[in-house]
Amino acid sequence: MPSPSGFSYDLRPDGTVVVWHHGRAAAKLRGDRATRFLAESAGGDPQLVMARWTGNYKRGNERTASRHPRNGR
Repeated sequence: MPSPSGFSYDLRPDGTVVVWHHGRAAAKLRGDRATRFLAESAGGDPQLVMARWTGNYKRGNERTASRHPRNGR
């Protein structure tokens, strides 16, 4: 599965992390959540981590789409 793209994040001076997706704010994390996010993004693929934290990851329709005739089944 290809890694998602288009994500970035900014760490603000007050400790808030803003996650951006294609130029739009997708999530704002503060406090403990921001700390956990930064630790997780440092250890793995940051694009995948940001997709998971913003909810733009596996919406549940993958199985239905794989059975569609246009997709070779």
